[in-house]
Amino acid sequence: MTQISFYLFENSAERQVESACRLCRKILNQHPQIWWYCTDADLQTELDELLWRFDPVSFIPHSIDQVTSPVCISAELPPSSDWIVFNFNNHALEQTQDFRHIIEIIENNEAAKQIGREKFKMYRRLGIEPRTFKL
Repeated sequence: MTQISFYLFENSAERQVESACRLCRKILNQHPQIWWYCTDADLQTELDELLWRFDPVSFIPHSIDQVTSPVCISAELPPSSDWIVFNFNNHALEQTQDFRHIIEIIENNEAAKQIGREKFKMYRRLGIEPRTFKL
């Protein structure tokens, strides 16, 4: 069964893209396939650039639309269930059975929190109880 994890920033102004980089670095040690699902081309570019400079000591291997890369940034969904999917879109992923783990990062602002609430409700309607981590 698919896992859904929400990371809620309650007391931090950290942006979604920065927290995604930190979390990705941790996950890559245990799971070598991470998919950043993002349909916004400008955000894809921002994510790509941030990954290049995020950690000068430990490069996070990534690319846009290259399924052979450990971290793939793409407007398409991954081709198999082997990927951990970070969802950078404003809607829940309804094809939950296609993925092992979906990660939602919610920034500490009212607009992001409202989107997060809607996503959370959608996953529950799909029969999945998301886990929540408050940061």
